[in-house]
Amino acid sequence: MNLADTGPAAAQEVRTVCCYCGTGCGVIAEHDGRRITAVRGDPVHPANFGRLCTKGSTLHLAAAPGGRALFPELRNTRTEPRREVDWDTALEAAAERFAAIIAEHGPDAVAFYVSGQLLTEDYHVFNKLARALVGTNNIDSNSRLCMSSAVAGYKGTLGADSVPACYEDIAVAAHLLIAGANPAWAHPIVFRRIEDAKRANPELTITVVDPRRTETAEFADLHLQIAPGSDVLLYNAMLHVLLWEDLVDRDFIREHTSGFDALRAQLAECSPGNVAAACGLPAERIVEAAHRFGRARAALSLWCMGLNQSHHGTASNAALIHLHLATGQIGRPGAGPFSLTGQPNAMGGREVGAMATILPAHRDPADAADRAELARLWGVPALPETPGLAAVQLFDALADGRVKAVWIACTNPAHSLPDQARVRAALEKAEFVVLQEAFAGTETAPFADLLLPAASWGEKSGTVTNSERRVSRVRAAVPAPGEARPDWAIAADFARRLARRLGRPADGFAWADEAAVFAEHAALSAGRDCDLSGLSHALLDAQGPQQWPFPRGAATGTARLFTDGRFPTPDGRARFDPAGFPRRHALLPEPTDARHPFVLLSGRLRDHWHGMSRTGKVAGLWGHTPQAVAGLNPVDITRRGLRAGQLVRVAGRRGEVVLPLAADATVAPGQVWIPMHWGAATLARPGANGLTSPATDPLSKQPALKQAAVSIAPAELPWRAVWAMAVEDAAAPMAALQPVLGRFAYAAQSLAGGSRPVLVLRVADAAAPDEALLDPIDALFGCAAPQATLAYADRRRGIAKRAWVEEGRLAAIRLAGETAAADWLVAAIAAGEPAERLRAWLFAPLAGAPQGLAAASRTVCNCHGVSEAQIRDALTAGADLAQLQARLKCGTACGSCLPELRRLAAGPPPLSPCGRGAGGEGDMAVAAPSADAP
Repeated sequence: MNLADTGPAAAQEVRTVCCYCGTGCGVIAEHDGRRITAVRGDPVHPANFGRLCTKGSTLHLAAAPGGRALFPELRNTRTEPRREVDWDTALEAAAERFAAIIAEHGPDAVAFYVSGQLLTEDYHVFNKLARALVGTNNIDSNSRLCMSSAVAGYKGTLGADSVPACYEDIAVAAHLLIAGANPAWAHPIVFRRIEDAKRANPELTITVVDPRRTETAEFADLHLQIAPGSDVLLYNAMLHVLLWEDLVDRDFIREHTSGFDALRAQLAECSPGNVAAACGLPAERIVEAAHRFGRARAALSLWCMGLNQSHHGTASNAALIHLHLATGQIGRPGAGPFSLTGQPNAMGGREVGAMATILPAHRDPADAADRAELARLWGVPALPETPGLAAVQLFDALADGRVKAVWIACTNPAHSLPDQARVRAALEKAEFVVLQEAFAGTETAPFADLLLPAASWGEKSGTVTNSERRVSRVRAAVPAPGEARPDWAIAADFARRLARRLGRPADGFAWADEAAVFAEHAALSAGRDCDLSGLSHALLDAQGPQQWPFPRGAATGTARLFTDGRFPTPDGRARFDPAGFPRRHALLPEPTDARHPFVLLSGRLRDHWHGMSRTGKVAGLWGHTPQAVAGLNPVDITRRGLRAGQLVRVAGRRGEVVLPLAADATVAPGQVWIPMHWGAATLARPGANGLTSPATDPLSKQPALKQAAVSIAPAELPWRAVWAMAVEDAAAPMAALQPVLGRFAYAAQSLAGGSRPVLVLRVADAAAPDEALLDPIDALFGCAAPQATLAYADRRRGIAKRAWVEEGRLAAIRLAGETAAADWLVAAIAAGEPAERLRAWLFAPLAGAPQGLAAASRTVCNCHGVSEAQIRDALTAGADLAQLQARLKCGTACGSCLPELRRLAAGPPPLSPCGRGAGGEGDMAVAAPSADAP
């Protein structure tokens, strides 16, 4: 593809790439020179051909300036607040502290923790800074939390971290095996391809392996709702069937693999009958899944966090890849093991080698020859031999004092790492914490001694690599706000200053621009399996996104790998890796018991991203899942005498969180579902990761973020209060509320509405707090006693309600002591209802909206603002899916809501994400999410 053939983008438009998941969608950003005003999908980008999901289509709203870090801030001691400083002062202070620690304690006393959301150029500079200048392998990425088991699985079986398949394979596959992933929500544009493939080829079969009945599982022909952690047993049992029924490719095994005999010897005891109970499946379902895979003309597997975020994630990856090796389903159209990358540039970070366990261009830090070659290319005497610390171990080392200083860039460990109490204690203990961040309100920001403002999406230039190895150009549309700088430039400036203090040359960090950084990165890959030495910014600008390998002199990229049956191993053969052989291991990272009888599952929602520093600012993206909830199977709710809507305390061995309970039949009995996005920025306590286990995979070092053992009990918190206020920019008031949340037993802030956003704060406690605690909240919401337009108080019952009317419309509300009307009043504020229409009902304890006022209803289609109530009304009137789309326009833009529209149009499913309604007084309104694979 030559972009020159399509004509240049119009003036005030820039072609770039979405900054969310690893699908790598092309985006055209419209701007006025100062702000990005609109976005649309790039019709010529081969990852998405113009499609965007709900998150991508609201990038211009997430790019609004609110909540940004604008100036460097420094503090000398932990007891004083940070003060604004200039860049010279900030970076000189950082260089001085790092140099002093290195001089006294050695290079391994400092560490760098970076991000799969950085650009490749940013990654490269940080990696060279850590290894070639400081002399430590203590650099890791938050990709450790999402993709490192896939890296280890690919290396152990195929010889290198090389994804062999591409998006085009979805259209020509005969069978899809989707494992531990919910692309319907986590990778919506990939799922659009799956829908297209099924529409074009009704004979295409789809098997989904997932402990939850996700939207993707509902779309499948076969859903294996396995017991959490039983993946290795399942895939080995499927291989047992393939071998028993001679559905393997013996020629491929003989000519292109090694190690199969050793695996076959261990498969005898791994029959479907023997493992069915442990997997929680009927044996015949395992046999059926094996038949679908083994008899397919071309079988393609897709997987994500459900396989990776496990204490045996490498084994799960290897066992799945073994199915492809045993059947020869690799290296040809429609076939192959295809891991879906979680973050926008986790793949680029894997190329760069910016994790403790890898070096650039798929080199190995444990290999002396690889270290020597890289040292020569970088012009340094040697690279460090001591193994680096992976993410969980890095923060353990901060906690016990082995690491004194940490530089954190573009990630939020005080939200995303497991065992949050320990992570936060480690950050408190660290001698010096640098946070290089675009957003000032993350949970990690309060721990930073030095905050460095970084440019964000739409403000910086470079490259990213998506799930199918496709390198795309990211381009700046507008200048960064305040004094924010591109990440690579900050790291290079610091490196030059540190080099002078360490008495070492600084010229290795004197790149003219990001194109020069990329050129150095690409040169390191020459002759390697991931050779991209033929790529440059200029070539990508001229010819568009390209897949590697793309060696020097190549005319085009490489869509599929291993088409010749040769693999990057010493003997050229793929390997049946012992890591994936059947063996006895604990299914879960920690066992359930009488005190902790439930398995906590965690994952992603459709419309939010990570810790919500971006998406959390966009009111429309809250519509589908309006607040954090704990989803529990209705059987468990009944059995334990609970009710949907009540507050419950979910407690584990490391922490607890209070949330409203939602009935959610997508989870099996004995499990509870809490999305990973909610943390201490929106809740009174850290969310799911305050409960998760710090256990890690022994090979990949990836933490087991998907499962933990917890208890669930009613939280007796009779005093309730709700505040709501129309806002233009929610970032500032949300940041102001964040320190207040932890003062209540339960607190949650969220957004509602669309074009008229509403900030909502819900709190609960055992007794009414002192008014002094409520006064600053009242003031922020415009409901302090002197400000409030209307007020009602019943001192005997402890009820105090206030309202603020502005220009004849309800602008804010405070309900304390009784909150039944909260939902419809929030909807009224969002709708800009005239105050006169509300006056008679404003302080009444009505759970339902008065006649003539719109009731609160969860949003199904964000693109067109279509609620579930509107859809159900249309269905009741006889509409089918096509008529829904024609009348309401839902499902006609990004398509992210199509799975749910299909389910609603089909009627009540066998397992449904229920819990849509609100309870009465004493309950917290809930809308149960359906979300990503565990």
